[in-house]
Amino acid sequence: MICFCAERFHWRQNMAESGRTSDPRNCRYGHSRPPLIGGLTNPLVFWSSTDRKSIPFGCAGIARARRYTLRIHPSDREAILTMPPRGTIVDAKDFAQRHGGWIAARLGRLPKAAPFHPGTVVPLRGLAHRIVHRAGVRGTVWTETRDSGERILCVAGEPEHIDRRVHDFLKREVRKDLHKAAQSYAEALGVKVKRLSIRDQSSRWGSCTSAGSLSFSWRLILAPPYVLDYLAAHEVAHLVEMNHSARFWRVVGRVCGHVERAKTWLDTHGNDLHRYGIQD
Repeated sequence: MICFCAERFHWRQNMAESGRTSDPRNCRYGHSRPPLIGGLTNPLVFWSSTDRKSIPFGCAGIARARRYTLRIHPSDREAILTMPPRGTIVDAKDFAQRHGGWIAARLGRLPKAAPFHPGTVVPLRGLAHRIVHRAGVRGTVWTETRDSGERILCVAGEPEHIDRRVHDFLKREVRKDLHKAAQSYAEALGVKVKRLSIRDQSSRWGSCTSAGSLSFSWRLILAPPYVLDYLAAHEVAHLVEMNHSARFWRVVGRVCGHVERAKTWLDTHGNDLHRYGIQD
């Protein structure tokens, strides 16, 4: 049995940039602004309770949707129900009720959360680093290698600031790596990157607008360097071909020699990256 309690759903943008994107979905749940659904300007959030377990349940209206669909948000760990333009909250509840078993099973199969706490092992550029709190030491976040060969991610300051400091460090590092890679590929292809943004995107690793703005997930810093490098090449190539045609893939392949290797890694391990930096 799934019980619902409605609350307001606050829309969260993935991209602040305007303009056409390489993927028509330009916000977190697939639409650039809240559409009018069943007389509501803001869709609702439901909290479903299955077997005494509270599950966050988002309901998002999508203007181009033709039917009700469900998906699992990997980092927020909530079920997202998409409603068509003429959908109703009553029908949304009924659809979710009929698929309650699917929701519970998929949420149950999500990889275990790995919050940024002391002792958590985090892959930095694909290499395991254990978070170590260095209380009383000046500084923010840095890496060291112990005599045993273990790599550690050292975090100074108060314990309550560890999560934020690790997040900030990883975002700085990924911006540095992506800026270098994107500029290199832009020069090779004769295009210009006007803006590079770092976000926590869940449905894709990167995006590009025809105006020259690129957006990437900060979680790419957790993957091996050749994966980040491929994503940079992929999005910069969209400044030449704003599509995924054969011509686009020829452009990517011309400047990046590890396309298939990176795609295979993402298909195999990409979902696992969403478990880092989130709470149980």
